[in-house]
Amino acid sequence: MDDSERQRLIEEAIPDVRDGLTRTERLILHVLNETQQELGGRNVPTVMLYGRVVEYINITEQELHLYLDRLGVKGDGT
Repeated sequence: MDDSERQRLIEEAIPDVRDGLTRTERLILHVLNETQQELGGRNVPTVMLYGRVVEYINITEQELHLYLDRLGVKGDGT
């Protein structure tokens, strides 16, 4: 493991002091916001969000659900 990879792992594991979010959490919220704007403010299907998030980072669907739960993002149940 080289220094740049080690630094990236540290940056991912430690939340930012400004907002308490990790890089992955911030990315997920950014992609969610962009997609919701594209859909005219409607809810974003999880599978659509997942497809867009994996364009940026390597994450499993289960990991995405864990992040969404941690961030308080919930579906409307319909």
